[in-house]
Amino acid sequence: MKMTLAQSSVSPGVLEGRDFTLRIDRPRIMGVLNMTPDSFSDGGRFREPSAALRHALQMIGEGADIIDVGGESTRPGAEEVSTQEELARTVPIIELLRRETDTAISIDTTKSEVARAAILAGANFINDISGLCFDTAMAEVAAETRAGLFLMHTRGRPRDMQKETRYEDLVGEVSSALQNSIDTARGAGIPESRLAIDPGIGFGKSFEGNLELLRRLSELRALGRPILLGTSRKGFLGVISGESDPAARLPGTLATIALGVAQGASIFRVHDVSAARQAADTAYAVCHEMAPTLSQRKR
Repeated sequence: MKMTLAQSSVSPGVLEGRDFTLRIDRPRIMGVLNMTPDSFSDGGRFREPSAALRHALQMIGEGADIIDVGGESTRPGAEEVSTQEELARTVPIIELLRRETDTAISIDTTKSEVARAAILAGANFINDISGLCFDTAMAEVAAETRAGLFLMHTRGRPRDMQKETRYEDLVGEVSSALQNSIDTARGAGIPESRLAIDPGIGFGKSFEGNLELLRRLSELRALGRPILLGTSRKGFLGVISGESDPAARLPGTLATIALGVAQGASIFRVHDVSAARQAADTAYAVCHEMAPTLSQRKR
């Protein structure tokens, strides 16, 4: 049975960032580059700039369209780090990456000072897990620097976000909060062409809530912005599979990517780029009754 447009279509148009335009004509892959000692999956592996650069270039070679650089863990229970520490972790690798590649770079931060420095160092997008809620200056920084924005939904900060995961209407409340984030961005003078949304799988959500969001992901398309989906190696996949090791949750991750493509998600934040690229392209080919050509795999 042929899927409906609401189920299968990737959001049309483009996502604009500072000095970069990302076409949303097929699924896009965001590779995770954690410059942290305590991230839930790969904390500490790439803290040295040389190792981080090698890994980033490897992800680009495997098909990453964006490299997402983070200097503060956002795993459940994580404590905040200082602005100075986050700057020290992220700005040098962004400068290195910008010298080595023209691939899009996003800075994963909730701090406007870090976002500004990262954009000036060469990043194109800001990935704000708070949806502009933690730092009131973030929207102004995005507007001034002309950065693109990934706006995520969460409830509470990472250290306590899993303490209250009950919702009266999960999808409705997530959608409303994301619309508020969009409105805040627009109020700061940021055009919608620079905005994407993220339902925040694993952020202030229960196991059942994560599954519900995945089942009903296509409903968020009503907001009119590209959807970023971040399920890679997350804890709810371990509940399903029984895998306690995050790195062993790749099969579950790939299943959610395929489901996300079918529901209309556009961008997938992942640790395992090569496998995710194949899963996303295959799901897209099935949903659109076509096979992607080699030229479609290039930006």
